[in-house]
Amino acid sequence: MSSLTVDRGVPIPLRDGTVTRADVYRPAGGGRNPALVFRTPYDRSSLDMYGTFTLRAASAGYAVVLQDIRGRGESDGTFTPFVNEREDGYDTVDWIAAQPWCDGKVGMFGGSYDGVTQWQAARSGHPALKAIAPNVTSSNYHHGWTYRGGAFQLSFSLGWTHALALAGVRRDGGAPEAIREDLIDGADELAERAARLPLSDHPSLAKIAPYYRDWLVHPDYDEFWRDIDVSRDYETISVASFNLGGWYDIFNGGTLENFAGMRSRAPEEVRGRQRMLIGPWQHAGIFTGNPVGSWNFGRRATGPAVDADGMQLRWFDAWLRDADDGIGAEPPVLLFTMGADRWRVADGWPLPGTQWQDWYLRSGGLANTLNGDGVLSREQPAAEPPDSYVYNPRDPVPTLGGGLCCSPVHTVGGVFDQRPIEARQDVLVYTSAPLAEPVEVTGPVRLVLHAGSSAPDTDWTAKLVDVEPCGYARNLTDGILRARYRASPSTPQPLVSGEVTEYTIDLGATSNVFAPGHRIRLEVSSSNFPHYDRNPNTGAPFGESAEVASAHQTVHHEPAHLSRLVLPVAPAGATRPWSPR
Repeated sequence: MSSLTVDRGVPIPLRDGTVTRADVYRPAGGGRNPALVFRTPYDRSSLDMYGTFTLRAASAGYAVVLQDIRGRGESDGTFTPFVNEREDGYDTVDWIAAQPWCDGKVGMFGGSYDGVTQWQAARSGHPALKAIAPNVTSSNYHHGWTYRGGAFQLSFSLGWTHALALAGVRRDGGAPEAIREDLIDGADELAERAARLPLSDHPSLAKIAPYYRDWLVHPDYDEFWRDIDVSRDYETISVASFNLGGWYDIFNGGTLENFAGMRSRAPEEVRGRQRMLIGPWQHAGIFTGNPVGSWNFGRRATGPAVDADGMQLRWFDAWLRDADDGIGAEPPVLLFTMGADRWRVADGWPLPGTQWQDWYLRSGGLANTLNGDGVLSREQPAAEPPDSYVYNPRDPVPTLGGGLCCSPVHTVGGVFDQRPIEARQDVLVYTSAPLAEPVEVTGPVRLVLHAGSSAPDTDWTAKLVDVEPCGYARNLTDGILRARYRASPSTPQPLVSGEVTEYTIDLGATSNVFAPGHRIRLEVSSSNFPHYDRNPNTGAPFGESAEVASAHQTVHHEPAHLSRLVLPVAPAGATRPWSPR
């Protein structure tokens, strides 16, 4: 490792006079170098995941700036998620580009909220910001961060806010001991706190983290969310972006959207400067390791097989040093296909030539399946009776794996055998016959559901599962839709009791080979708790009521109402084997 100069606690002023602080790592001996910036709310001095990258990048000739954002760590000001990052990102890049140790070119790196700071800085349009490497982050902070399909991402929002609030109290002091103790209890009792109704019944958070209340009073996609939505601005964002994500990351939809949106809508000169790497990882991304939940994807799934740090440095070399060693001509997509458990490259997302196959929900009388539930078939149904169940918010379907964050104690993400969930009476299960040939499903998955409810508002959930010959039901991806937002995330509409209504449910995306002898399975229900808040079925204003009611749910599958799972089946040659450089 080459010799480094480290300056700690360097003040970086913002336009309103707020002073933030940063540590600067740079090659010893002076000189001007491109800079890489890490803007974080998680205390720059306690880096575990990015410390190695920082040293490696500085040793490779970059000036690396680790900054506590406004109101966090040692920086002054008040922290409110999202709202200041665009202007603060601009001011930070502007200050760095003017330093005598910077050559005027700036990149950014980091994951999760540290990815938020990158995309918001990119939205600011500062000309010195040339390239970013956002890892496991989102694009739309309404759909995909705080809400999804109109349902509140409860366990994440509550757990993340408790952690931020507790760190803020410890940093600033002055909070009454009762509030401090309540925040500690809240972090330890996430399941109990998540079960509280109304959702706004968290007085300590209201005092220390008022932004949590702001999220609850903006359940619709309104101007509060539009103003910070990255996906609205792809046409004006002129940066190269290397997007890293995980199939079991809570924000994977945003990773995919940012890549595809920039490839299709960004200024022409940067459309070809977009890359994406997706592994079988949880929210920790490349740092996840194995197992992922209860499943081991093998040594190829993690480092050192995948040198993500080296890939990012090569990326920055291309766009900050004009050292393109052929990266511009390489396939833009690198993904891990589960089932085959191999890395593959592709030319775009969704995969060019994707075959969108309809798998119809059919009556359970066609075959013997788990619990006597239904069948998934390529053949359309004839006249068949509907399936029904009762959704009781007092006894919601429990969360079992999937794309979760960020409590390894209370909500463990990844793969788990779903048979305990499928045994419930309020979960409908539709399963294909054993496959004679492999089926590769790579891309976004959706369910077109025709269903009725006795309630004025309710939820519909769906989960895609790979069933092993032994019966192990491996969850791949899932989604939810709050019925009132079936037509628009901005304009809620009540249901007409009992009326059959069409819903399109986004199940997220996956890449998986269903092997011969395996079966494709779909679960349909109305809750996934505490990942999402429970819909009370009352139609009352969101978050304010403790009243709940049961709902009678009916799923239809007959010629007039073709409920169907739409799978993105990869054609031959759409993905190709990859070997590390």
